[in-house]
Amino acid sequence: MPRNLTTSLTVTSKWSKLQVGAPATAREPSERLKRSFDVAAAAAMFLMFLPLFGLICFILLTQGRPLMIRHRRVGRGGATFPCLKFRTMVVDSDAVLQRHLASDPAAREEWEASRKLKNDPRVTALGRVLRKTSIDELPQLLNVLRGEMSLVGPRPIVPAEVIHYGIHIERYHEVRPGLTGAWQISGRSDVSYEQRVALDCAYVAERSFRRDLGILVKTVPAVLKSKGSY
Repeated sequence: MPRNLTTSLTVTSKWSKLQVGAPATAREPSERLKRSFDVAAAAAMFLMFLPLFGLICFILLTQGRPLMIRHRRVGRGGATFPCLKFRTMVVDSDAVLQRHLASDPAAREEWEASRKLKNDPRVTALGRVLRKTSIDELPQLLNVLRGEMSLVGPRPIVPAEVIHYGIHIERYHEVRPGLTGAWQISGRSDVSYEQRVALDCAYVAERSFRRDLGILVKTVPAVLKSKGSY
């Protein structure tokens, strides 16, 4: 289990080196500009990917319902919201996970360290493809349009993960979670949870519309390389 982060972390990234426990800088993007861009870009992307949405829904229908899952995630201000994803796991995923962790100590250690499994027995064959290409997260464009998420920001966490942020959870609460973000382009699940928290805090402290555009551009090769995507 990642240790509780109760002290300031120093993070070195391509963008900055700062104490993430320090007050947020004044270089914040215009919320109105950011939100306007989110709505326009998310709407355009949704229309562009609509045929793909239809194809995936048709395939998932042949495998049973539900087509999408609605996980409760922590959003801006600490409020939770239903984060959308295409279903990538078997229907009885919770029971499958518990049996797997009970029989495999190495898998349990991996799960407790990152809340991820490289070889997850719950994931279906189609689900592996969707996850590898991040297509499973496309429904989150609807979360962006509804104002629950942004195109760029810390990736949404479940309530059980709040403890891993320690005193830094207030930084996470300052912004909407993102469809992509610093963690997404820095290795995703190959990055330790402590590094993930540091990346999130660094983004919030020095966020700007220009940086958001840079992250969006870097997301394309990151998704194509599929590094840390499982």
